[in-house]
Amino acid sequence: MRAAAVLVLAAAASFAASAERGDREKEIVVGADKMLGDDNTKVLNFDGNVVVTQGSMRMTAAKVIVKEDPQGHKFYVASGAPVTFRQKRDKVDEWVEGFAERAEFDDRDDVLKLYNKARVKSNQNELTGDFISYDMKREVAEVSGAPPGKSAPADTGRVKVIILPPKKAPDGDKKEQAPPVNLKTDPGKG
Repeated sequence: MRAAAVLVLAAAASFAASAERGDREKEIVVGADKMLGDDNTKVLNFDGNVVVTQGSMRMTAAKVIVKEDPQGHKFYVASGAPVTFRQKRDKVDEWVEGFAERAEFDDRDDVLKLYNKARVKSNQNELTGDFISYDMKREVAEVSGAPPGKSAPADTGRVKVIILPPKKAPDGDKKEQAPPVNLKTDPGKG
């Protein structure tokens, strides 16, 4: 279930922030209505109200499928209406939240993909598109809007990014300037 932690880490990284680093070393707990594991095919199916937690990270989905290849690499697919995740950012009191109808992660290439109505929020900043991809190795994000005819009537289908500027101190909170420095060292000389 490393994917759940990685989903949030990747989302945070797309905002130039990192997820709570200690979370990666904590236990992963998965709850679901039903789980089916097949050792022959190396596939785990979690179905019904799936909740994955690891430290401060929490992901919810209707279904999560984990497939392992012969080399031990895992491919994760989470689907739901929507898939949600939330995790605390490292060293600050802020959270990263994400939403999509489907999320995929391949630990072989460390690429996260969010499909259909994808949205990632950090503090007041927000990234929205029909598709969001984040390559963790290269630290490159790609966001695409919906193709023509796919978006809802009120939706333009375009990518949307909201970035709030840093807050300025109110005028009343300005610090007083220090008095000018007197370079005269001998009071007797003019």
